[in-house]
Amino acid sequence: MVTTTEIAPEIYRLALFVPEINLEFSHFLVRDDEPLLFHAGLRGMFPMLREAMSRLIDVSKVRHIGFSHFESDECGGLNQWLEVAPHAQPVCGLVGAVVSVNDFSNRPARVLTRDDVLATGRHRFRFLPTPHVPHGWDAGVLFEETERTLFCSDLFHQWGHREPATEQDILERCQDALREAEAGPFANYVPYTHHTGRVLESLAEREPKTLAVMHGSTYYGNGAKALRDLAVVMREVLGPKAEGGETTPAGMIET
Repeated sequence: MVTTTEIAPEIYRLALFVPEINLEFSHFLVRDDEPLLFHAGLRGMFPMLREAMSRLIDVSKVRHIGFSHFESDECGGLNQWLEVAPHAQPVCGLVGAVVSVNDFSNRPARVLTRDDVLATGRHRFRFLPTPHVPHGWDAGVLFEETERTLFCSDLFHQWGHREPATEQDILERCQDALREAEAGPFANYVPYTHHTGRVLESLAEREPKTLAVMHGSTYYGNGAKALRDLAVVMREVLGPKAEGGETTPAGMIET
């Protein structure tokens, strides 16, 4: 079943929980003059997502389909959406378009740089390249400037079936999720490099007030602080360890 929640004016979270893997998948619809979908979702989820979206808009009117990086839950259903929305176009960064999307997609992508603005009507978006944050060379996030909503993909990952949105601190959940992943078969799920802290700081400087999380609850509040706190959590859980298992001081790894 798809749970639909309006998380910001005319921005909707459409979420499916998969109990077999204890994970929720969120997709975000921006209802505007030129509707935008962020996360095309897995191919198998397409029929349920299409039905849920059809209660909000005529799905044939979707114009933009965005995602962070080339991965099944981000864009597996892309071509299915392109079939039902004849004027839709993928939107992504240059690396994603050149390396994966333009070969995979039935329609070429619109490439967005950090300086480009994608206007859908009342909403304005920027694609912010974030290589290897959360995954992949092609990674990026989408920032909606009007309501200051950050579509942050796998950042702030939370296991379980969570409430659609919260004002409560989600960092403990994220920390638990990272530790659990590192201890099991999904170790290195999120890479960590000497660039990670700087990338998260560049997002914090946008001062988002809503964090639209793919896996887990959307967060309302001080998004800049949450991103800076996440940088600390990621360094502590994922960062290089000094001899004896202690985390290497930040100044030695964020240069």
